[in-house]
Amino acid sequence: MKTHPMFPDLKFEPPGPGPWELEKSHFIRPSTRFGAEVMARGVPRGFTKGMERYGLLMARMNMVPVNGFGYAQMVPYGVPEGGGGGQPPPKAVLWLLFRLHPGIRARIQKCQRAFETKLWRADLERWDRSDKPRAIAQNRALQAIDPASLDLGKLRDLVRRVRWHMEDMATLHHEYNIAAILPTGDYTAHTCEWTGASTGEVLALLQGTSPLARGIAIDELEALGKALRASEEGRAVLAGKGDPQGVLDALVAVPGEVGAAARGYLDLVRYRSIGYDIADKTAGELPDMLVRAIRAVIDRDLKEKEALAARDAKERELRARVPAAHRAQFDELLGEARLVNRLRDERGIYADSWGTGLARRAVLEVGRRLAAAGKIGDPELAVDLTMDEMFALLDDREGPSAEELAKRALYRATMTLDHAPAWLNAPPGEPPPLDVFPAPARRAMKAMNVLMADVFQEHAGPKPEEKDTVVRVAGLSINAGAYEGTARVVLDPADFGRIQKGDVLVTRSTSAYFNVVLPLLGAIVTDRGGQLSHAAIVAREYGIPGIVGTKEATTTIPDGALVRVDGEKGEVTVLAAAPAVSLEVAT
Repeated sequence: MKTHPMFPDLKFEPPGPGPWELEKSHFIRPSTRFGAEVMARGVPRGFTKGMERYGLLMARMNMVPVNGFGYAQMVPYGVPEGGGGGQPPPKAVLWLLFRLHPGIRARIQKCQRAFETKLWRADLERWDRSDKPRAIAQNRALQAIDPASLDLGKLRDLVRRVRWHMEDMATLHHEYNIAAILPTGDYTAHTCEWTGASTGEVLALLQGTSPLARGIAIDELEALGKALRASEEGRAVLAGKGDPQGVLDALVAVPGEVGAAARGYLDLVRYRSIGYDIADKTAGELPDMLVRAIRAVIDRDLKEKEALAARDAKERELRARVPAAHRAQFDELLGEARLVNRLRDERGIYADSWGTGLARRAVLEVGRRLAAAGKIGDPELAVDLTMDEMFALLDDREGPSAEELAKRALYRATMTLDHAPAWLNAPPGEPPPLDVFPAPARRAMKAMNVLMADVFQEHAGPKPEEKDTVVRVAGLSINAGAYEGTARVVLDPADFGRIQKGDVLVTRSTSAYFNVVLPLLGAIVTDRGGQLSHAAIVAREYGIPGIVGTKEATTTIPDGALVRVDGEKGEVTVLAAAPAVSLEVAT
């Protein structure tokens, strides 16, 4: 952990007993206070619902902001929070608990029924028929309200609505966590055990089953691309050299299918957050990025038939390695994983991505009014207010000064994960051996362990070393193929506007909210992640080379350098940079 030169006395106090782990998968900087409240309430509530529904032996996941950073704590079912200091009970005690504790026995029976009935199928149907349409309707209803048209009282009411809506959407996202990942983890754990294949080989068979991984509102984007390919007028408008927002406005005004398709697409994406917090911009705030994404779709040839044929060949090869006695089960597990795979992206795109963007829109209107009244210098500073502080300043009551808000903004802009300890209190002990769990719980634990290893843990590789002009870092190949292009180092979603068609995205990690820029990319390289990370999923879905878990890519690869990404070898080479260096990322 590094000491921040501007905040040298900052203390990280544990929010309670037991181990607390720094959340590194979704946030790279501290949250706003507004967003931290949502994280602390909405995320654990959703996790708790999902874990209980599937009978997992985890009661909940606590998430508490400490100096703006999220710290998570898994709470085993039937154990007091922080009990045992994160150390599991002796094996003999666990064996008795699993078989004698009434609540734990009921939980295990529920887990067994979840596997027997394929509970995720019922959840997928519930998502399609109820929760997704409800989320879309709620988001559209809020989107239809123009904050700038409201008087002060109605603006306050809207801020309250979007605040609680943002929390509800976060809960909805995480309520479907287990349904989205348990079948995939179950398929992966079994297939790796049967064949000795890597998780990358196993997960490659899911290609083509998560359409939203190819872009936010993919149906609407493809419809717009189809309309533009058939319209010379539409293509001429899109090729315009003027202001990007002007290009979008002109595109919407094109008569016929092009204008209708443009309105349909932009209506769905303009208020989607490209991050997890109200400090992150929405897609509509980056019109240049949207114009380039639409242009890329016109020229894009996904070669889906060829890609799926290659995937099917991989399936036949991997299936042949499965012992004959297990091939029917392999087919079944693969089918279930493919069935639910789209939930991973859909629960974010239709729920909290949209809800977060709508909350940002309302908060920025508060900021504009406070700036007009001379209470803050920049409307963007309003994102660092709590909801109560916003109301105090709007009502001419005492609240944070402009100087205090500037300090909060500076803190968020300059603090990184490197300035926060990885654990508060001691890290947990080794997990209990799987053989102590009854069969249904053991199966669930194996599936979840695959997820934890490949999503939340960093790839473990050798330390970076330098020799002459060659820098080596560890990385994990997630999709084969080779590509040469310009490295675009993106440390913040606000940097999306710099991405050009054909760029190599170099970033710490990606999320479903990056999907809006994916049509532009030639390859992906990340500091963090594994075979089940979002970056890995989209690399496979697009058929572009990808390397994750490099740890050092964003600090070693120069922005704007010409690089070669070799997804087969797991190597990135800087071909031209100033100063010229060569970088190899070896698996």
